[in-house]
Amino acid sequence: MVTIKNEKIEMEEALKNKIEFICSFCNTTPTIYNGNIKMIEHTNLQYVEPHRVIIKGVTFLAFNYEPNIYIENLSNAIPLKDLEEYIKTLN
Repeated sequence: MVTIKNEKIEMEEALKNKIEFICSFCNTTPTIYNGNIKMIEHTNLQYVEPHRVIIKGVTFLAFNYEPNIYIENLSNAIPLKDLEEYIKTLN
């Protein structure tokens, strides 16, 4: 029988502060959901589920200690410093 174990990951405080600071310039409030590590017991298989940040109906994915933030999926990355410009283009 396969047993999947979830372990919560807290978002790094510096990353959380950066995102909230950027959103304050754009007059919006982010909704932040912490990620998880999903492990299959008795194997070496693990999956790191990223933190989810929802801003104006768009889901962004973020990892601790990562300079990029991902839009909707892991193939669309932008630098975290460009997040303010991207949010301003959202209606």
